[in-house]
Order: sequence, then C-alpha cells, then structure tokens
Amino acid sequence: MWYLYIIECDNAQVYTGITTDIQRRWQQHCTGKAGARFFRTCNPLRVCYLEQQPDRSAASKREAWIKKLTRAQKLSLIAEGSPHPLPDLAPLDCEA
Repeated sequence: MWYLYIIECDNAQVYTGITTDIQRRWQQHCTGKAGARFFRTCNPLRVCYLEQQPDRSAASKREAWIKKLTRAQKLSLIAEGSPHPLPDLAPLDCEA
C-alpha cells in the first residue's frame, strides 16, 4: 500500500509526497536524512492530509495532480478532511 501525504510547514507552506511508510518518511523529513530538499528551508509541523493508494503508479499520478493545484485548492482539499486517519506525529517527533 502506498500513501499520498501533505505536510504543513512552519513557514505556512505545504509539501506533498508519497511513501509506503509514513512514520519512516516523517522522521526522514524531520532529521534531513534522506528527506526532501524542501525541508532545508523550513521545518515540518504535522501531517495534515493522508490518503491510501493501491500502488506506486496511482500514488505518483495523484501526487502530480495535487502538486499542480493552486495553494488555495490544496488548502481546500486539506479542509475537506483526510480520507485516511492521520498518524499521531507531532513536531516533538522531529529531532531537527
């Protein structure tokens, strides 16, 4: 199972990505080890959106679609609510 996720950052930006293990990916983003370069300029605050996808192809297509949305559209998607329960990950889980 693959997951598409959106992370809210301390500079009010949002980051969209995909993974098979949201907790592992969260730690990577927080520590900077194998995380996205995006997080060199900001810190992740929380996973604010999460949805399951059946395979990598579907997850990648959904990620590409979301990344093309405007900021307002992304915030609207987040406001509608995550279709998958959000993990209990907080900034305190970040070592950065």
